[in-house]
Amino acid sequence: MKKIWNWLKTSNRYKHLIGGLVIGLIADDWYCAGLSGVGIASALEYKDKKHGASWDWLDWSITIDGVIIGYGLKWMIVWM
Repeated sequence: MKKIWNWLKTSNRYKHLIGGLVIGLIADDWYCAGLSGVGIASALEYKDKKHGASWDWLDWSITIDGVIIGYGLKWMIVWM
């Protein structure tokens, strides 16, 4: 568990995951969640690139994964 937490703390990956979860939970529909998630994940990585860091596909995909998990949780709560 400590290895996972240390990996998530690298490059603030836990913030990407939590942000994606929130986007997925508040989205109205799956396409809203998808478009918002991709747009926000891309904007975050673009901001990092403009400030001197490189584009991190892992951070981008963790944000998208958070959106998928968040929308999946919302779907299970609403429809089950």
